[in-house]
Amino acid sequence: MLGSTHGTLTTDFRARVVACGEQPRPGAVHGTAAAEGDLDVSGRPLHAPVPDLDRFFRPESLAVIGASDAEGRPNTGITRQLIAWAERVGARVHPVHPTRESVFGLPCSASVADLPEQVDLAVLLVADPLPLIDELAEAKVKFAVAFASGFAETGEDGAAAQEHLAAAVRRSGMRLLGPNTNLNAFERFRDDLEGPAIALITQSGHQGRPLFALQELGIRLSHWAPTGNEADLEAADFISYFAERPEVGAVACYLEGLKDGRSFLLAADRAARARVPVVAVKVGRTETGARTAASHTGKLTGADQVVDAAMRQYGVIRVDGLDELQDTSALLARARPPVADGVVVYSISGGTGAHFADLATAAGLTLPTLSAAKQAELHEWIPPYLNVSNPVDNGGHPVGDWRGRKIIDAILADPAVGVLICPITGPFPPMSDRLARDLVEAAEQTDKLVCVVWGSPVGTEAAYRETLLGSSRVATFRTFANCIGAVRAHLAHHRFTSSYRSPFDEAPRVPSPSFRKAQALMRPGRQLSEHAAKQLLRAYGIRVPREQLVTSAAAAVRAAGQVGYPVVMKASGTHLAHKTELGLVKVGLTSASQVRDAYRELTDIARYEGVELDGVLVCQMVARGVEMVVGVTHDALFGPTVTVGLGGVLVEVLGDAAVRVPPFGEEQARDMLDELRGRALLEGVRGGPPVDVDALVEVVLRVQRMALELGGDLAELDINPLMVLPRGQGAVALDALVVCS
Repeated sequence: MLGSTHGTLTTDFRARVVACGEQPRPGAVHGTAAAEGDLDVSGRPLHAPVPDLDRFFRPESLAVIGASDAEGRPNTGITRQLIAWAERVGARVHPVHPTRESVFGLPCSASVADLPEQVDLAVLLVADPLPLIDELAEAKVKFAVAFASGFAETGEDGAAAQEHLAAAVRRSGMRLLGPNTNLNAFERFRDDLEGPAIALITQSGHQGRPLFALQELGIRLSHWAPTGNEADLEAADFISYFAERPEVGAVACYLEGLKDGRSFLLAADRAARARVPVVAVKVGRTETGARTAASHTGKLTGADQVVDAAMRQYGVIRVDGLDELQDTSALLARARPPVADGVVVYSISGGTGAHFADLATAAGLTLPTLSAAKQAELHEWIPPYLNVSNPVDNGGHPVGDWRGRKIIDAILADPAVGVLICPITGPFPPMSDRLARDLVEAAEQTDKLVCVVWGSPVGTEAAYRETLLGSSRVATFRTFANCIGAVRAHLAHHRFTSSYRSPFDEAPRVPSPSFRKAQALMRPGRQLSEHAAKQLLRAYGIRVPREQLVTSAAAAVRAAGQVGYPVVMKASGTHLAHKTELGLVKVGLTSASQVRDAYRELTDIARYEGVELDGVLVCQMVARGVEMVVGVTHDALFGPTVTVGLGGVLVEVLGDAAVRVPPFGEEQARDMLDELRGRALLEGVRGGPPVDVDALVEVVLRVQRMALELGGDLAELDINPLMVLPRGQGAVALDALVVCS
């Protein structure tokens, strides 16, 4: 339990749950003020508006502007595809072209103003969509799609042109997909597949092709949103929309960048509330990837560590490859919630089972040892010399007869087992055919997850193509790694959402009393002295050493007597970031003469170095503990971020730190500590006592409150070191750097 000051802090975070169910009409999210209480203390929205995209994906009427039926022209193929799509969704088509009376036998309007009815969706087959925006708004068109390229993906001039387009769309009240998008939204989706579907979002159409092809394996896709440059509609809009669709079992994303970090987190929050998994490939892990993505879509990729942490905060499952995106999305879309976390590996080969179990355990999956009673039961059908504790090795022969099904049913009947994984490294008819049938039949009669890894590189075998892929209950993979990753994501997603509490529900709506004190201490555009920075921390209830700022040797001696020996003395000024390197820190001073000498030495060094001081700090000497760092920086995508890590010199040597995007609660603060490689230091090593982790968590939460309330006025905060004392003794900020915007 945290200290009493933390209780005061978290009381401010308790607030009513924001109602998120209303869906505004198209265009309503532009420039619409959130309802009272739906903004956090920094004035940012606390819930994601859900654009009503029904008439985008299933319009009643469609205008094709720039339509053509002249052979050999690019617009002709696009027009033909749009007409076929409109027929499938039941939409009336209205070609628009200034010099044609008809296109593919359909009456053609000369301009948008001449359309015979108000249309839901306009597709713009023109090089410059900007001049059409006002006409479309006048005609009350709900949605438009701009295929044209040459915008933000091309550089500064293109970015400026895109901003002009975006501004026109905002004024219009219409919603725009693109520019620099494609025809993926108008593909032919199979309508003969059942079960929960994958909804697909891509910022590169070609990268979505492997997922679209999943339909040929019997996996349903319901939507494809190719967002392009996202001048208006962005990935976050589609995540929010898909999270509300009853047919969507999972959202799969290929993201090269994020238009707005806050919007993305609000959308991910909506999906987490609805327990709809979001699986994403996010480009930009390396400098090369980030640079290439920027040239492609013109969006910020964001500091990857922050992107990674933000996704974890809101349950977005990040994968690296398109094959992982396929397999993980398919499993999460179709698998039922797990009844247990235990995984059993069942194989016909001891080597295969051992190999798979080793990889699964290393990945963090739980492989429980089966009970003695269960092992005895399995040995009724499996020779006694084979291991059945987990992994279960049947030796091969039992799968070829009635015993195979008995073994599978016995494993699935164990209450500790939630997942059965059977790696089949290669086909060996007829036994592999019988094994596949038994697994499929058992999967149909259980509420537990059954997975098969079909390792044959051929993939044309009937046991694979017909039996396994023909089952909607068996999850079939081609590689060990993808199976393990997907199962791990499946179990983690359900653990996460079963206890999910939205951080936005607890975000502060009104400033704390600390905020007024802090405002008076801020100095726009300047770095605060250490003394002023510590006053800022003290305003937010963060403990600092007893100290006095003095301007003479005599005053330093008096201060030392009041603070209590031994003392630390430091030079204090607005431009001092690394005092130790300059020799501007003296520790362990135990007498008046040492204090006088230290004062003179510190001021002499400052004069020599040309450093302007506001005085010298005489500080309490704090007992040793574990040195940590807690800080605030601003990310280009997400705004203020909070970091905690090993402090002192270790922060630069090891870089062992974890980051979160506010708002977040105590659980996330503790998760940050668990991510540190040096976490064991907090529990005590080599006979040292465990430190006050509760006090450290409290400091992290108070720093987060500071980041939220001061917002853009706080450019940087660095508490280093934060000395975390033995359990029950608290934590003390020994030094602090604050830079004001």
